[in-house]
Amino acid sequence: MTAGRATAGGSHEGPLEAGAQRVGEVAEKLDELVGPADEPENAVLADNARVVRWAGPAFALFSLVLLPWTVYLGYSLPSRQVSADYDVAWAGFDVMLLVALASTGYFALRRSRYLATAATATATLLLVDAWFDVMTSPPGQRGESVALALLVELPLAAVCAWLSHHTQQLAEQRVVLLLRRHPRNGTPGADRAVPPRR
Repeated sequence: MTAGRATAGGSHEGPLEAGAQRVGEVAEKLDELVGPADEPENAVLADNARVVRWAGPAFALFSLVLLPWTVYLGYSLPSRQVSADYDVAWAGFDVMLLVALASTGYFALRRSRYLATAATATATLLLVDAWFDVMTSPPGQRGESVALALLVELPLAAVCAWLSHHTQQLAEQRVVLLLRRHPRNGTPGADRAVPPRR
């Protein structure tokens, strides 16, 4: 026999389902505290998918959990560590960076809306690459790593960040232009928010 309470449909709700439901209710309440950004896209259709509504509270919680974990690692990890797969780790990372750079170039050539996403990923990988190149290089090679970071990786990351921001701004301008050209039903305010989907 399953422990739990009966629902309106006659099925039983166990402690896991009840806990998940409570977590969902808390996530919904936290999501309602912060409204959608005042952006043209949200005037047309705000993204109210359940995963998106839960992502805000969940990722805020993850960042809070990461704070004490980071402090713990800073004090507990050794300052020196030998890794058997150091070469594979860096080669794999460079393959990821290669794919990100190539996709950013491709989407820029195509003037694609996916340029913002690709450029953001590339900027992030370049920042991570610069950080770990400098921090893991032997003392005799640290100058080269710093120079590479300052002259190549960080400027390229800045260009990618600009590309991402510019592409997002352009997408917003396109939405505004479309709204002006094709207002809904021709009535003032009809082009505002579509009722949220729950």
